[in-house]
Parts: sequence; C-alpha cells; structure tokens
Amino acid sequence: MDENPEKDATAQVEKELDEEMHVMDAVIKIFCVHTEPNFSLPWQRKRQYSSSSSGFMVQGPDGQIWLLTNAHSVEYHSQVKVKRRGDDRKFLAKVLAMGTECDIALLTVEDPEFWKGVAPLSLGPLPSLQDSVYVVGYPIGGDTISVTSGVVSRIEVTAYAHGATELLGVQIDAAINSGNSGGPVFNDSGQCVGIAFQSYAGSDAENIGYVIPTPVIHHFLDDFQRNGAFTGFPALGIQWQRMESEALRAACGISAGQKGVLVRTVQPISLAAGIIQPGDILMRFDGVQVASDGTVPFRSGERIAFSYLTSQKFTGDVCSLDILREGKEINASVKLMRPNALVPHHLAGGDPSYFVVAGVVFTVATEPYLQSEYGIDYHREAPVKLLDRLLHGHKRWPDEEVIVVSQVLACDATLGYEDCFNTQVHAFNGEPVRNLRHLAEMVLNCKEKFMKFDVEYHELLVLETAVVAAATEEAVQAHSIPSMVSKDLLDLVQGKDGVLSVGTSSNNDDSTTSTSGSSKESALTAEQAAAAEIEELMLAAE
Repeated sequence: MDENPEKDATAQVEKELDEEMHVMDAVIKIFCVHTEPNFSLPWQRKRQYSSSSSGFMVQGPDGQIWLLTNAHSVEYHSQVKVKRRGDDRKFLAKVLAMGTECDIALLTVEDPEFWKGVAPLSLGPLPSLQDSVYVVGYPIGGDTISVTSGVVSRIEVTAYAHGATELLGVQIDAAINSGNSGGPVFNDSGQCVGIAFQSYAGSDAENIGYVIPTPVIHHFLDDFQRNGAFTGFPALGIQWQRMESEALRAACGISAGQKGVLVRTVQPISLAAGIIQPGDILMRFDGVQVASDGTVPFRSGERIAFSYLTSQKFTGDVCSLDILREGKEINASVKLMRPNALVPHHLAGGDPSYFVVAGVVFTVATEPYLQSEYGIDYHREAPVKLLDRLLHGHKRWPDEEVIVVSQVLACDATLGYEDCFNTQVHAFNGEPVRNLRHLAEMVLNCKEKFMKFDVEYHELLVLETAVVAAATEEAVQAHSIPSMVSKDLLDLVQGKDGVLSVGTSSNNDDSTTSTSGSSKESALTAEQAAAAEIEELMLAAE
C-alpha cells in the first residue's frame, strides 16, 4: 500500500479549513436601532441611535435554529437586522427573549432565505484554567470578521454589569472590544464555550475580558424552553455574613467542626421569610457544605461563592437547607423566587411610569432613573436616602415601590415648591403610599379640601384640590405632555369625572366632554388673539 505523507497533510489542512469555515459562517453581525426612554422626562424618548454587535447560531432542543447575542446589544430596540458572513443582504430579526440579568438575548429571522445552508454551533463544556480560547466577532476598526486569541485566566462568580447580578463568569486575557459583544468564544475543538459580553476598563489592567459560560447559556435556553419566556435566576432572599471570626463563631455557638454563614436579614416578601430567621447559621445547601467564608467546592481543587448553587436552579424550584439555630441543627425546604428589589436595577426593556398632578411629576425610583439624573457617578451624587433604598432597602409588600417627586413644573398651584425634586413620597393625606398606582388612585379619588403629600425629611407638599384639575391641564399642555399618566395607568383616568378626566382625550362622559370643550375654547381664543395681533401688525405696516 502506497503512503503519501504530503497528500495526507494536505487533506488534513483542507479538513481544518472546512471546519474553520463552518465555524466562521455561523457568526453573524447585528445592526440595531435603539430608542431608549428618557427616565428624567418619562413621557419622552431619547434620540434614536444605531449600534453594531456580534451574534451566532445555535440549535434548539427541537431542531430549530436560533440566534444568540447580548441583551445590551438589542436593548430598547426599534429595529434589529442581521447579516451573515459573506452576504451583502441584511435580514430583519425578531427578539424572542431578553435575559437582562444574564445579558443574553434570543433572536430569530422569519425570512427562510437567511437560513439556507446554515450550520449552527455546538455548545461545549466549561473550560479549564489556561485553556486556549478564541474570540470571534465584528469589533470596531473594520467590517470583516475578527479573531483574537487568549487563555482562560479565572473562573468565578462575576458581577454582570448590565443586569446588576452576580453569576458564573469566565475571565480571559483576549481583547473584547466594542462590537465583539454577543460573539462566540471557541475552544481548540471549535466548540462554543461562551459569549463575549464585557471587559474591564481601568488604567491598572489591560486585556481583561469576560465571557458568559455555557452553564449560564444552557440555563437561559432551558428557561425559555420551559416557560416560553425568561423568568430569571432565583435567589434565596437573605443577606448573610461570613463567619471567619473566632469570636463571632463562639458567640453563635458554633463548634470547631461546624461551618456556615450567619443570616443577617431575611427579605420580608421572600418565600424564605418565616422559615429562615435572622441569626440562623446556614450550614449546607442541598447537602453541599457551605464554608465559613461563604464558598462551596467547585470542580477539582477550586472553590466558588455559594450563590452559584442557587443560580443553577430555576424560579420555583425547592432547595434543602441545613440550619443551626440555637445550637440545634434543623432541616428546612425553601422555594426559590426571582429577586424583587425595592429599587429595580433595570426595567427589562419596559417604559418608566409617571403621574402628573398640577405640575408635580411623580415617578418610580429605579437605578436607570438615578443614572439619568446624576450621571455615571450616581452612586456618589444621588441623595443618600435614595441610595440607602437602592443598596439596603427591602420590600415590605410585593408591589411596593419607592415613589419620588421627580420635579415640579412651574404653575400657580405649585408656587413655592419649585426646588422640590428627587425626594421620596411617604404618605398622601396620612395614608402610606405603596406604589405609584396606589398614589394615583388616592389622588384621583380625593374628596378633601387639600391634597397633602408627606415627603422625605418631614416636609409637606400641599395642593388645593379645587384647582388641581385646571392646573394639571395647564401643566401638561404647557410642557407638551401627552397625558397626565403613563400608559400603564391610563385605565385610572379614562371615563371618569372631575380631576380624573384631566389630560385624557376620552369623550365617554359629560365632564370629559366639557373639559375637552374648554380646551378647544382656549385654543380658539389663542388663535383669535394671534389673528388680531397679525391684523394689527399689517395695519401698522400700511
């Protein structure tokens, strides 16, 4: 049998090139037009802008092919288009699911032309330290596909900047530049081991990139397959403290062979409330020993934060906890729920809510709102009371919101309150405010002579009920506000009487008709005055 080493080597090179082409052809470029809300003026949207990023094809459990990219790449999208490598056509894409916490978005294209001849990528295992990886995508600096290489330098629970959560992440030393976001990261076998999503920007480090690993991707895809939507990564609903201090351990009655973390607080609306108590020692989670520094075993010779165990579960799953309480070990089962922060870290692509009363603009405090008001340094610039709610606040009721006076639009009814802004509203006419809808309902049904708003620092904002309707109409017209309430509150003002009709275009009853009539009369009066002024000018010119 004749052997031809040169021919065999050529065949091997051709095979590798074919595999490389297959891998590269599954990487796509994404073009997105974003239209974000103006959180400071919640009835408006900002000027639209365009961005480009990367993505890739994966196969679903039923054989369907999807596109994966970063959630921040298509956040607040007005239009999403995708283009395959080597193709001059762009295809309209549809966003199927957005996982803001894990920064993953799932897309599809309805045009069958896009899918002709495609071969999706296979998802590989979690890489090991020092494994070689390759970041593929369409970063800035050119229009063609780009490949950068590096190695895995760290695997741990990482802060996800976009979703303000902590999930498993892989740190690599390959450059991840703008436009690389959403692109695949490959191992030496050509398997996708993650999604490029963020990099470390600082003067004390270079070439530090972060990758969303395949366990997080699988969790996202499984969640979508189970529920038809992204339901999030669950949490236990507690705050805990490490127990590395010997004095602390002795005070809590922990013996030399026992380990665990101290439960500081339990969120009132958490499903763990009433099962776990402050002062308990959490020793084991689903049978896995929790160390005194809050870590659990991870692979061979590694340890990782025990929140990794909760992130592996789904919303509604039940976990088993071994707890030390007053020197006795007890076992408890807790149903996990999605985190429900008092001040939301994001709106998951939703619009901000607002409510205007006689020029006083009420809105819900969120992290995007604080960033809109105080810039990127809002953690230092925002009022300390709101920062305390953001960082340490817990909901007392499932629907509780932090309501703030965003600003006071100048009008006669609000004279003297112009300097009131970004202060929390605690009560209305002595009734505690639960959320914005609750406040709107109380205001719109107020029968008392005065509307009294108790705000932060024991200040009082008072409006005369009799003039609120006219003042509200004046304010919304003067500032081109389409309605006195946001879309999610429109049902409160349609088809009602009195102040409830202010700012609506409904003609369901006589009071609304009369309000609309008075608006028309005001508009005609203004037109007549303008016409008279023009006529005078023309006569003067003659």
